[in-house]
Amino acid sequence: MELEGIRLLATAFTITIGIIAPAIAIGKIGTNASEAIGRNPEAAPKVQTAMILSIAFAEALGIYALVIALIIKFT
Repeated sequence: MELEGIRLLATAFTITIGIIAPAIAIGKIGTNASEAIGRNPEAAPKVQTAMILSIAFAEALGIYALVIALIIKFT
């Protein structure tokens, strides 16, 4: 297999795995936050703040995977 083909496969696997994991994490964060707010509506502002921060950190992992995939593809 040529080097370019290997590079494209590595890029595809990197972006696939790097996006699936944060997507699952964000779904679990949203589910748990919704359940927590449903059980204790008075704590909604605190739960919402923690949820937004957690989603931002999980999404950062997806962005890192995109950067790594672009580095693999173009170097």
